[in-house]
Amino acid sequence: MKQSTIKIDVLMDPNKIPEQISWVASDSTADKVQKAKAMCVSFWDGVDKSALRIDLWTKDMMVDEMADFYYQTLVGMADNFKKATQQQEMCDDMKNFAQSFLKKFRDIQLKEQG
Repeated sequence: MKQSTIKIDVLMDPNKIPEQISWVASDSTADKVQKAKAMCVSFWDGVDKSALRIDLWTKDMMVDEMADFYYQTLVGMADNFKKATQQQEMCDDMKNFAQSFLKKFRDIQLKEQG
């Protein structure tokens, strides 16, 4: 059996706000540590039947980047859900929500700027 390792390092300021997130994975094709401005990690606890989450973002994560990050995460979750369940209609519903979410965010941004 093969083991894979993912290592995540978070550099925090004195107020415990993330300043830098970096990660490396043993099975990655990248040959060096990767930097990130945000991360969402979820684990499923089969005993308690609950999701455990770690959501972090750095001080320099811009609001528009956060919206794009969530949009792409939602689309990825939809694709993974379809892959796991073969439920195309549910996948489409999630992707439609993701598109609606991003459009609404962009409309709000335009309204606030103008």
